[in-house]
Amino acid sequence: MMAPTHDLIIIGAGPAGMSAAISAAALGLKTLLLDEQPHPGGQIYRHVTQVPPRVAAVLGPDYLHGRGLAERLQQCGVDYRSGALVWEITQDLVLTVQQDERSYRLRARQIIAATGAMERPSPLPGWTLPGVLNAGAAQIAMKTSASVPQGPVVLAGAGPLLLLVACQLLEAGAEVAAVVQTSPPENLRRALPHLAAALGAAQYLMKGLKMLWRLRRAGVPLYQGASALRIEGKGQVERVRFSVGARDHTLAAKVVLLHHGVVPNTQLSRQLRLDHRWDALNLCWTPVVDEGGQTSLEGLRIAGDGAGIAGARAAESAGIIAAAHAALAIGKSDAAACAALIAQARAERARHLKIRPFLDTLYRPPQWLASPPDEAIVCRCEEVSAGQIREMARLGCQGPNQTKFFSRCGMGPCQGRMCGLSVTQILAQELGKPPEEVGAYHIRTPLKPIALASLAALADTEPLASE
Repeated sequence: MMAPTHDLIIIGAGPAGMSAAISAAALGLKTLLLDEQPHPGGQIYRHVTQVPPRVAAVLGPDYLHGRGLAERLQQCGVDYRSGALVWEITQDLVLTVQQDERSYRLRARQIIAATGAMERPSPLPGWTLPGVLNAGAAQIAMKTSASVPQGPVVLAGAGPLLLLVACQLLEAGAEVAAVVQTSPPENLRRALPHLAAALGAAQYLMKGLKMLWRLRRAGVPLYQGASALRIEGKGQVERVRFSVGARDHTLAAKVVLLHHGVVPNTQLSRQLRLDHRWDALNLCWTPVVDEGGQTSLEGLRIAGDGAGIAGARAAESAGIIAAAHAALAIGKSDAAACAALIAQARAERARHLKIRPFLDTLYRPPQWLASPPDEAIVCRCEEVSAGQIREMARLGCQGPNQTKFFSRCGMGPCQGRMCGLSVTQILAQELGKPPEEVGAYHIRTPLKPIALASLAALADTEPLASE
């Protein structure tokens, strides 16, 4: 068996990963932080150490908070490797990493996966047309290249990020034609019992109200409770159609930004066959973890939004907690110091979590999103429609993994990232079974496509692993 190269290896340099690395270094652990991107920050703080002042002003103070975290990471002395793709983890905590087009192996006593979240797929008619993006993709373009979409932009979906991106686009000079919110009206009624607890995190409520006021002050039309959403055009987005109650609407658009919340990125935990549960409120899979992030595989912890959506500031605290628990498990740090660090981080995390029941209920995805029309493409890689998935169920398909045999659904380069949730939900409805029984795709290595030359490099890169 390969000897451990590090006490702790952290995957992902977002808020959870950065705070875990900083804490682990302070606790005296030999720590390695691996991240695919060229700079720390993750998706939420992407490019934060490089962003020009004029773009930073548009993105706002919440984004710039990540700069302080990235600077602390760079000063803490942790071994940080950018451009490093972890494409396999084994049950004995051996990682295979690709960096500079070469692969090598590492082994840790403890691993913290801080791989964050991904946007929920929105399989609507027309969502594959040129000009349709996720709202998060438009935000990434602003962060990395100061790029702003041209022409009328319609934002459609639900969640705080939808409003945030709309406001940021306004500040950047984009033409925001409308915000079409798809949260059902009954969501507000169900969320109201959680409002009193949410007042304990009133700063989040105030941010939401300010964003709504900013949009109304700019004259941006806001549609509430939209359904039957579809995007149309010949070779390019031209218009968006939807209904609000009994009234139909058509909006001209050159760009459509979709967003229906974010869900944990479970590709890595699925590759390891860890225990997961179906979150009936947020309609997604989440890994089963304890308070220290420990999963069903001893020594493998998950911190941040990868263990359940809680937001960037709560993810920071989760990273600290996971690092301290890893230090306790290894036995190389002072137990009292770890306990104090955990207690402080728990209190901070609890403060940020007060808003979650309200937000999660208010922005719960509409039921129709999980029941797309037959013509809607669900698996973009293999161009499999919702109607084909329903036909597979009628022919005897009992779960997502069988769809691969019926139609190659889920076998494209994304390995089910863009279709997995939708396939589970469509099959569950068609079969009359709960999602837990239908299950999810089995994820196999490599987690992302790699070159054969990178794989071949494993034969002579063992010295690199111990550097």
